[in-house]
Amino acid sequence: IHLATENEQYLSELPEQAGYFKETRIVEFIFLLSEKWHLDQSTRYQAVELLERFMIKQVEQMCGDKGNSKGRPQGQKSSWSSVRDQITNTFVLRLVSCVQLASKLSLHYSRVTSDTALKFLQSLKYSYTKQELLESELAVLNTLHFHINVSTPLAYVELLLEVLGYNGCLLPAKPLHQVCVQLLDFCYLARETIYDTLLKIAIENSTPSKLQIAKFLTVKEDFMLLAVGVISAGVFILSPGHWEQVVEHLNCITGITPQSILEFSYAVVRRILGSSTP
Repeated sequence: IHLATENEQYLSELPEQAGYFKETRIVEFIFLLSEKWHLDQSTRYQAVELLERFMIKQVEQMCGDKGNSKGRPQGQKSSWSSVRDQITNTFVLRLVSCVQLASKLSLHYSRVTSDTALKFLQSLKYSYTKQELLESELAVLNTLHFHINVSTPLAYVELLLEVLGYNGCLLPAKPLHQVCVQLLDFCYLARETIYDTLLKIAIENSTPSKLQIAKFLTVKEDFMLLAVGVISAGVFILSPGHWEQVVEHLNCITGITPQSILEFSYAVVRRILGSSTP
């Protein structure tokens, strides 16, 4: 109930730019960096979501400041250009800071130290100091008003798996969890293709309008739907005989319709197979 409430609250306050900083290259960078530093599974998702929320807030603040300054159109154009340049110049630093903060939240023994982060940045030919690294972490914290410990889709997946087990679904728990984590990684990395397929299924049209794309944003950012779809696809792959039963249980637990669960599973499996065959 707590997770469902948190999810609904997030969706009700969703900024128009949500998902903009979950581009595949950014997600891949964070995942590879998390592997390099031997961070636990939840940290990579936490870092992605942290960077996304921070960057949107930062862009809003910077654009607001630029918008308040009076000037001619040419000056305004120059202002937007300076905002973009400033974001570009500090982006990798902010990304590393988000991974650092996520590692601290996880209470994992492989917490990323300043020395580790600096060494990595230096390997990319950046010349930041420890002070600048600390200031970058503080910038993320201040911009988000220190509200950084939010639930990730992995928390939704794991809790739903626990509830399924408690409700008597006889599933291979450990293998299913492993498959679900792999599928969650896949959904983050192939996000645009999966949700594009899902949108076209939902509207029964291969060319969605701008309004339909805008309204679909809440679907793309729905962690509960993502978790349900991942579990459904995982069961379909690992234990297809239990699939219908699991979909019924997930429907009862979350209220998400069997049709929606089926469509999400189809979009994921279709992307895995790389096939357009129904």
